[in-house]
Amino acid sequence: MDRHPQQIKRERQDIKRRARNISSMSRLRTQIKRVLESTDKEKAQIEYTTAVSYIDKAAGKGLIHKNTAGRRKSKITRHLNSLK
Repeated sequence: MDRHPQQIKRERQDIKRRARNISSMSRLRTQIKRVLESTDKEKAQIEYTTAVSYIDKAAGKGLIHKNTAGRRKSKITRHLNSLK
């Protein structure tokens, strides 16, 4: 079977993009988990702003869908508001 240069390049790009996407999704999940695991209101607020910023960036880049971003922001906001 023929191996065209464009196909070879596309496979190289796919590997790089996949690695970048996996890393970004892992970081996104970690940010969300930090907010959900925090029990102190002040620390949670700091983590919350970082997480919301990262969620918005991920949605803007197309890493996650905008509705998914909204759902995740809503989830961490509910947790933050439940803290005293």
